[in-house]
Amino acid sequence: LVSGREEIKAASRSSPQPMSPSDFLDKLMGRTSGYDARIRPNFKGPPVNVTCNIFINSFGSVTETTMDYRVNVFLRQQWNDPRLAYREYPDDSLDLDPSMLDSIWKPDLFFANEKGANFHEVTTDNKLLRIFKNGNVLYSIRLTLILSCPMDLKNFPMDIQTCTMQLESFGYTMNDLIFEWLEEQEAVQVAEGLTLPQFILRDEKDLGYCTKYYNTGKFTCIEVKFHLERQMGYYLIQMYIPSLLIVILSWVSFWINMDAAPARVGLGITTVLTMTTQSAGSRASLPKVSYVKAIDIWMAVCLLFVFAALLEYAAVNFVSRQHKEFIRLRRRQRRQRMEEELVRESHFYLRGYGLGHCLQPKDGAGGGPGIYSPTPASMLLREGESLHRCYIDRAKRIDTISRAVFPFTFLVFNIFYWVVYKVLRSEDIHSLP
Repeated sequence: LVSGREEIKAASRSSPQPMSPSDFLDKLMGRTSGYDARIRPNFKGPPVNVTCNIFINSFGSVTETTMDYRVNVFLRQQWNDPRLAYREYPDDSLDLDPSMLDSIWKPDLFFANEKGANFHEVTTDNKLLRIFKNGNVLYSIRLTLILSCPMDLKNFPMDIQTCTMQLESFGYTMNDLIFEWLEEQEAVQVAEGLTLPQFILRDEKDLGYCTKYYNTGKFTCIEVKFHLERQMGYYLIQMYIPSLLIVILSWVSFWINMDAAPARVGLGITTVLTMTTQSAGSRASLPKVSYVKAIDIWMAVCLLFVFAALLEYAAVNFVSRQHKEFIRLRRRQRRQRMEEELVRESHFYLRGYGLGHCLQPKDGAGGGPGIYSPTPASMLLREGESLHRCYIDRAKRIDTISRAVFPFTFLVFNIFYWVVYKVLRSEDIHSLP
């Protein structure tokens, strides 16, 4: 029995002891391992293929004025480093502390269209490092990015925007480093229930390459395109419906008596100023672009209609007062005829007393006698009343015609506007690749 125990102890001393994790890491990438993080894998050999994929945690803050968007992602990169392959440790993979990232080589990836970015360090660095037995390395990091997104706002607010995310190598040319997307279905993943305030993020995402050529060399670049379809519910409630009601309100003046000048003028000026304020408010959250947007056309036409309604009353008021000008002209003509008749009568009496040679006609005027019968005042009064009724009827006819022409014209514009922007242009945008 004693000899058996001694044999067991001798066998245990002769069998190799398992290596501790610290010793293993020191041997794998420590100072004694000979691993140099400054040198890429396969140095002087084929380029390193880095497979990338992203997981989108949140997507929002799409800003038209600065033309950018904010996104929170998990960026995952995977490559093979033969120097990190191992057999001494039993596990198939090792999850290491993020501090070990400084001890290994990493791709120099950056976002080409990035305006601002920040890491996350609460409660610790949001980084993941995993090394596999065959030398594969998985590096994942959480980032919040502000990326540039040039926008075409011609169809705003019924537009569809395409925003890109470009991943590029900064220092390694394609002779040393190549980025690739993971399998297409898993390259870009989106968190469940992800919603945007004004947009719908389409399911289809275009993956592609955007290799960059500089005078320092050819650099690898991959990109993904996000398609954002704007929901116009906010703009319908805040801009389209209020401006529509303001235009309809301006038509109320067509039913107000033309003699109520303060009411009609006040209503017209109020609608014009309100429409001007509404138009300025629609442009406050948009960049100062040189082309015309869909909402600009709507606001301009609405402003034109309310201004035309104000001018319509000016025309009605002008026509209704024309009879006064006509009566004033008739009185002036009557006064001139009476003066001419007095001159003729003075000629007649002076000739009767033999003093006709004292009066010489001036400007070729004849001096023959004549009898003038002035128009009676009652006749002028009746004529003035008939003219007054005539011009008042004309002014009322303008109001009557405006009651039908203005709504009909605005209806035609609405049909044309919504068909063009919601049907025709929407089909053109959806047909784009």
